Amino acid sequence: MFEDTSGPIVAVEELSLDIPDGEFVVFVGPSGCGKSTTLRMLAGLESITDGEIRLDDQPINQMSPRDRDIAMVFQSYALYPHKTVRQNMGYGLQLSTDLSDEEVDRRVVEAAEMMGIEDLLDKKPGSLSGGQQQRVATGRAIVREPAVFLFDEPLSNLDAQLRKHMRTELSRIHSELGITTIYVTHDQEEAMTMADRIVILNDGKLQQVGTPKEVYYRPANAFVADFIGSPSMNFFDVDLRTESDGSGTLAGEGISYAVSNDVVEMVGGDGEYTLGIRPENLRIDSTAPDAKTFEAEVDVVEVIGSDNFLYLEVGGKECRVRAPVEIEPAEGETVDVTFDESDLHLFDRNTEEALVHGHERADAEPRTIEQEA
Repeated sequence: MFEDTSGPIVAVEELSLDIPDGEFVVFVGPSGCGKSTTLRMLAGLESITDGEIRLDDQPINQMSPRDRDIAMVFQSYALYPHKTVRQNMGYGLQLSTDLSDEEVDRRVVEAAEMMGIEDLLDKKPGSLSGGQQQRVATGRAIVREPAVFLFDEPLSNLDAQLRKHMRTELSRIHSELGITTIYVTHDQEEAMTMADRIVILNDGKLQQVGTPKEVYYRPANAFVADFIGSPSMNFFDVDLRTESDGSGTLAGEGISYAVSNDVVEMVGGDGEYTLGIRPENLRIDSTAPDAKTFEAEVDVVEVIGSDNFLYLEVGGKECRVRAPVEIEPAEGETVDVTFDESDLHLFDRNTEEALVHGHERADAEPRTIEQEA
């Protein structure tokens, strides 16, 4: 909690999370959601107003940052410009341990070799590229041999191609060292490709904890469904009308779609819901049954090489479709759009909590969601 001129601001509210030894956990969420603040609290750089932080089942709330056995890599790298790479990497060890100079240098050289920067040890940060500086900052954390690594958006200053390369490098290092790692990013692609589990925050509150497959295929609420996935999920406000045979119809502005008895039973009958469909699960198909088809007008077609992104208008709202390259309708054309019932998601329109995940994938792990009030 922080104090502002307007009063107290709760940055992180009642976050409760257990992280097993050796796990790679990624915190993700929009700017200002509390993910970096959480990391700084773990490191001891911010005080907590309530609760407890435990490492190896021992409380560390009152410990100074240097005594917590935690190493942190910052977004800005935080390198000393007047020191060489060798000195930057070994400085923390010299301050916090009684290791000999020879042992410190041995660890520095080993970490430098692991990071592929052994030929840069006698250079200063000002002569290094952004990617090299990031490697130095990571190497400085590695030499500590801590119980926990903390990474605060370490790749955000790098170009797209280098970010992808460094994601692979960091994943490799984690596999080699097996040290518990907590990684903060606003980039959902980083989260999906690197994490054992993803922690999704919004407005300081925990939204969902789960594996990448879990948060993608079975989001806990509409926020998670919208945040995870690119392009993001399409949403339509719909009313469910139950038919005499127990089936139903989802009807909204510009959309009508027949659903089976199973969907009706899962939501409990008639009501107001939000229908969610991911862009890759929509398809242009003039042969689909009328009861499972709705019309859309093509607004924009983006050709990205491997796929085409189609931006359609349905009932005055934008609808995104990720289509194969051979599907390239003309702008202004009216097309028939459909999807499989097994791909739909239904959310409570008021609470935004998930009610139905039609696609219960066999390879998705059981749902484990922690929801904070």
